[in-house]
Amino acid sequence: MSYESVVEFLYSLQKHGIKLGLENMRLLAARLGEPQRRYRTLHIGGTNGKGSTAAVAAAILQAAGYRVGLYTSPHLVDFRERIRVNGELIGEAQVEDLTERIRKLVQNDCSPTFFEFTTAMAFRHFADAEVDVAVLEVGMGGRYDATNIVEPLVTVITTVALDHEEYLGRTVDAIASEKAGIVKPGVPLIVGSVPAEAFTVIEAVASQRRASISRLNRDFKVEGESPANFRYEGVASRYDQLSCPLEGRHQLDNAACALAMIEAAGVRGLPVPEPAIRAGLRSVRWEGRLEVVEREPPVLVDGAHNPAAAEAVAEYLSRYRRRHPGSRVILVLGMMRDKDHRGFLTRLLPVVDEVVLTQADIARAARAEDLRLSLADLIPSAHAVPQASDALALAKRLAAQSDLICITGSLMLVGDIKALLRGCRLSPLRG
Repeated sequence: MSYESVVEFLYSLQKHGIKLGLENMRLLAARLGEPQRRYRTLHIGGTNGKGSTAAVAAAILQAAGYRVGLYTSPHLVDFRERIRVNGELIGEAQVEDLTERIRKLVQNDCSPTFFEFTTAMAFRHFADAEVDVAVLEVGMGGRYDATNIVEPLVTVITTVALDHEEYLGRTVDAIASEKAGIVKPGVPLIVGSVPAEAFTVIEAVASQRRASISRLNRDFKVEGESPANFRYEGVASRYDQLSCPLEGRHQLDNAACALAMIEAAGVRGLPVPEPAIRAGLRSVRWEGRLEVVEREPPVLVDGAHNPAAAEAVAEYLSRYRRRHPGSRVILVLGMMRDKDHRGFLTRLLPVVDEVVLTQADIARAARAEDLRLSLADLIPSAHAVPQASDALALAKRLAAQSDLICITGSLMLVGDIKALLRGCRLSPLRG
């Protein structure tokens, strides 16, 4: 199969939707020779921040000389972004070969979902590449997530907030229960910034499974105004004058979770010296999160898609306006149909001046005109522009050189914009 036909095949697996249960993954892993047991793993879940935390941890481990696999989702432009070894995307030839191998294993009695198939692909690729450690981001939830067949050195729950309610539950404590499904017996657990009701649930699960907990602002903490210069104080480690290029005050919490995880992993046989901590933090790159993709006028993209993440974007925009008096913020917003549009926009409205509504090139996207009608009471003068390229062009016409264009609401929209600016074709697989 050519790479293009492989991508089309993988895309077709989305017809299987989302399945609850780990039977398929256990079957796939067994037939592939249990590849996930051939290296150590770090397992990261949470509503927001888990991808950034994974990227920070992988960069630090790589700086320490380990061969590191990184599995994240979704991708922005290219499917291969999901599976990396030492920062290098899985090759097209490897995607072709692994797809064919896995297809032969499941063609008679197993119908894996897209995420199950690609998780199995990642596990096998990391084994073939002989990684020392794999950093795995949970796709959704935790208890039934395809990644949850691993036995990690450390687990992390970064945040808990309302998102994917149709699958995870309608309350914060219900969602926390799903997230806590990744907690393993006797495996240290790092917990980031979570509400009290969520922590109560997580703590009960950890106690039942005899997993020790390190909690942000109780057992470890960060101090600083931005990731550009901060201090970390952990259980046994303290580092001053750390620097990380990721933007936004919320990235301090993500960096803290990554550092606490690295510290716990060191106790369990994965040591990282201080110079690697510093070098890894300085080298982190994570696209689509408060990322400036053009300069005149500045164009900022962020994949926030729920109200909690919108608050982090709003904080950044508020700081930007304080640093640039007189500058306006032009918001380009596109979201999926099943997201909390009003809750998301309400967080951003106090710090934006004009709104352009648009939509990602994906079937699950809310139509720009539907957004305009449903949000008319909040933004009566909003522009509705279906094509993301046209929406960006309009935002540039509305913006002066000193203004900021902020594109957010969906990682799918961010992917569309990045592909447009790169002049490349989008991979159709972005679920």
